[in-house]
Amino acid sequence: MKIAVLLSGGVDSSVVLYKLLEDGYTDITAYYLKIWLEDELDFMGNCPWEEDLSYAQAVCDKAGVELKTLSLQQEYYDKVVSYVIAELKEGRTPSPDIFCNQRIKFGAFYDHITENYDKVATGHYAQIVKNEDATYSMLRSPDQIKDQTYFLAHLSQEQISKIIFPIGGLEKNEVRKLAEKYDLPNKDRKDSQGICFLGKIKYNDFIGHYLGSKTGEIINKESGEVLGKHSGFWYHTVGQRSGLGLSGGPWYVVGKDTNKNIVYVSHQKNDDNREKRIFTVKNLNWLNKIPQENMLSVKLRHGPHIIPCFIKWLDDNRIEITMSEADKGVAPGQFAIFYNNLECLGCGRIE
Repeated sequence: MKIAVLLSGGVDSSVVLYKLLEDGYTDITAYYLKIWLEDELDFMGNCPWEEDLSYAQAVCDKAGVELKTLSLQQEYYDKVVSYVIAELKEGRTPSPDIFCNQRIKFGAFYDHITENYDKVATGHYAQIVKNEDATYSMLRSPDQIKDQTYFLAHLSQEQISKIIFPIGGLEKNEVRKLAEKYDLPNKDRKDSQGICFLGKIKYNDFIGHYLGSKTGEIINKESGEVLGKHSGFWYHTVGQRSGLGLSGGPWYVVGKDTNKNIVYVSHQKNDDNREKRIFTVKNLNWLNKIPQENMLSVKLRHGPHIIPCFIKWLDDNRIEITMSEADKGVAPGQFAIFYNNLECLGCGRIE
């Protein structure tokens, strides 16, 4: 079997490479994907790509595996960054890491390699299983905190049929032990945090570079009182609590008027019960088959918290979700990820 390993320079993908070798796979090529913002916005802060690449190279040198560097910077701007900017302009909350996987790591990557591979391996915490009917399903990782199915739910059946996640059935502490066992050059390196394309660049600095600043009012949703000023509605998202600069809190962002550049806040996490528990989702993507069940579970963000829900079909590409409990931030533009027990079924974008 011929395998391409996407190597980031971090511990997880490095363990993947060594685990594959240990399991007897020998026809392996490693790839480091260089993405757009790493050069373009380097004046904003130190981007770690050179350090990442040096670790990736050291890991490959130790393993005796070839490392190729593939630049997908323009594709990243066209397919991910432009989407983020457009969503922010409309007052919605984008989910760039979801599109990074679907459009870049398991999309544009295939379009730019000259060799054909049977599988592409990454260090994601998720599991791909082949079903009896030759279709593929995705299951959550045993490590509920590290589980990354939230970011992988926008993939297609064709994409997941070509993927393997060698550490997807492990917990993080087990992966760290393997890194020690293999004596990896980056065995003590900390996990990266934040949005995939920003590196150490601050998110608000990125937003400001493209959308600038425009002073607007922060208004108490209940009383209509002007409580303060903000620098642009695009810096704020529904459910946000920190970064408002208001006294007498806690205050939560509960809405935005994009035409008037107003951010509405309240002491309540949401001022409308429907927004807490009931919302609609469109642009549905199913990893395998369309679910027939009405009782499922949903994640609204990356993390271990998963909420039982009832789904009602409104049309072929739109459903209404009723959750069993309220959530502080059901934000338009973000994605709801659906599950049936351990299986990740797919996703849709919150209206």
